[in-house]
Amino acid sequence: MTQVQVIGPGCSNCQKLESLCREVIDEEELQVNLEKVEEMDKITEMGVMLTPALAIDGEIKVSGKIPVKSTLKNWLRQAAV
Repeated sequence: MTQVQVIGPGCSNCQKLESLCREVIDEEELQVNLEKVEEMDKITEMGVMLTPALAIDGEIKVSGKIPVKSTLKNWLRQAAV
């Protein structure tokens, strides 16, 4: 199963990204495992310097901003195939 990680300490943008991910996953009925990574040691271990960030199957797709919904849809669709 595809692993999707929303990475960030819980700021408002991190919450928005998590919400957007859930929205896309529900709309597209995708079978993915969504995880929230909030621990600073784990965040730095992953090489993330700017939050919010999004990783799909261990690959950082975006860092420091929230992707537009259409881009997020494409990433999640491709990963969930």
